[in-house]
Amino acid sequence: MVLVKHLTALFFFVGVIGVSSGSVYEVGDSHGWNNDSSVDYTSWASTKNFHVGDIIRFVYNPLENNVMQVSRKSFHACNSTDFVSVIISGNDSIPITRPGHYYYICGVPGHCQAGQKVDIRVPKPSSSPAPSASPSSWSPIPPPTEHPSDPSPPAGNAPSPSKNTASPSSIEYYSKWLLAFHLFIAVGFLH
Repeated sequence: MVLVKHLTALFFFVGVIGVSSGSVYEVGDSHGWNNDSSVDYTSWASTKNFHVGDIIRFVYNPLENNVMQVSRKSFHACNSTDFVSVIISGNDSIPITRPGHYYYICGVPGHCQAGQKVDIRVPKPSSSPAPSASPSSWSPIPPPTEHPSDPSPPAGNAPSPSKNTASPSSIEYYSKWLLAFHLFIAVGFLH
């Protein structure tokens, strides 16, 4: 009977943790992040309901494309010289950590002007839960800042280009199971 209680508690906690995780959106869906005019990234983004906790994934050929996070002004001007950050692995996962706008362009000359840019709009939640530190809140890129006239992040402190080698989805997966394991042990010691 004790084992049944423990297993029930474990499945309950794993279920709660699994429900609270976000969705993974691959930019451009099966077409990915490219400059072949097969995807209208503005239309693509307008059909999605992004939320804090979701992950934006860029899949592309790193020899032909890149991903630059830029300010609102640089986004509209397709200015790739004033960027916030650059990622170049070809398989980049970026967690959404706050509401606001996340502006991304391809910095290869002519690509942004041809439409390879996307504005990820994340609305404020209707009820704001208290922020919590979580092992799955890994982020290779600074979150957007909110400002009434320009909700994009400041572009002054541009880090050097870096490769995104960690996989947030695997980090989330193992973090959830580790948390579930700890809760399982805690429940076992309480009874």
